[in-house]
Amino acid sequence: MSTGSPRVLPAETGIAEAAAVLRDGGLVAFPTETVYGLGANALDARAAARIFEAKARPSFDPLITHLADAADLEKLVGPVPPAVAALAERFWPGPLTLIVDRPAEIPPIVTSGLDTMAVRVPDEPWARALIRTAGVPVAAPSANRFGQLSPTRAEHVVRGLGGAVDVVLDGGPTRCGIESTIVDARGAQPVVLRLGALALEDLVEAVGPVTVRPGSSGQPVAPGTLAAHYAPRTPLRVVAGARPAVGDGVRRGFLAFRESPADGYVAVEVLSPAGDVTEAAARLFDALHRLDAAGVTEILAEAAPEEGVGRAINDRLRRAAATWDAAG
Repeated sequence: MSTGSPRVLPAETGIAEAAAVLRDGGLVAFPTETVYGLGANALDARAAARIFEAKARPSFDPLITHLADAADLEKLVGPVPPAVAALAERFWPGPLTLIVDRPAEIPPIVTSGLDTMAVRVPDEPWARALIRTAGVPVAAPSANRFGQLSPTRAEHVVRGLGGAVDVVLDGGPTRCGIESTIVDARGAQPVVLRLGALALEDLVEAVGPVTVRPGSSGQPVAPGTLAAHYAPRTPLRVVAGARPAVGDGVRRGFLAFRESPADGYVAVEVLSPAGDVTEAAARLFDALHRLDAAGVTEILAEAAPEEGVGRAINDRLRRAAATWDAAG
């Protein structure tokens, strides 16, 4: 982790300064509706390389390019397939990332050498104002060290990346709290490459049947699709139900979906007492950050219902657990 601290600017007053940093090749962490992104000028290969360095991100994991407006897509890439255009019109701005062919203006480092590019328009006014003011598309993965918990608050970014980022634009906690859904709609049937904040049901309602492709441990075809990812520093296991604590002296934390388990855990976080998967997704990474800082030696995480964005919650928990399964 880099030492030092970045400049933290309020989103209300810091847009112009943060945009100037982007134009000059710097790194700006900024809020989207999903999580905080670590942004660089997507047209500048050297600036994009700084993202990989700051995150300790492997060069084979591509970045998402963010645009200020849906109309900017064809300006950048030219004509897109009708299904891609229809999804952009239906869900942008919003937590949907679409796969398109990479234009020549985007350097290959942004797409990890792939001929395709992941792109979206965030549903966060501060993010769009930043991109619009900078006047360039912005490449931005989540603003955290690679493989670790995604940041949903500015303080998560500062704690995780320190001086590796030049400016943090503080817009408060993010609304969705979980990353965008990634879809490749260039073929005959849309393929969901990553479950996310746009529910599968909403996609199916808009376009009909879709294919869901599981994560990969090899060369990713889209950002955030590695089988082991999104992990706290504390080992995590996914369990069924709010199980009682085991009296074996181990300091455990518990991540509950709806109901707090019996006493015996050092720390407990409940994602949604109302049983609302959208509320639970918004709180997921924030709760995991707190459990990770609670001095426990293991985190037990209760799975969410497999419906709506509950599928994305469980996807993140499985990937976090897989990180520790692989380490073991």
